[in-house]
Amino acid sequence: MQAVKMYTTAVCPYCTRAKQLLKARGVEQIEEIRIDTDPAARQHMMESTGRRTVPQIFIGQTHVGGYDDLAALDGRGGLVPLLQG
Repeated sequence: MQAVKMYTTAVCPYCTRAKQLLKARGVEQIEEIRIDTDPAARQHMMESTGRRTVPQIFIGQTHVGGYDDLAALDGRGGLVPLLQG
């Protein structure tokens, strides 16, 4: 299983949905990086993704995007293969 990293904030319903979807697909551990408590992490997220919103999800070295992108990937049948590497 590929490592999953997610940039989040404390009160983010899309972050919660993304975590639920990932767990439903077998992900047991998600590295959460809270950008609401770490300005340097927010800056790094924006530089590495070009986006300002959360969640921003990485599976392995692949930037998936936000929750909508994750759900679309799952809908196309691409999430499980990406997770499996």
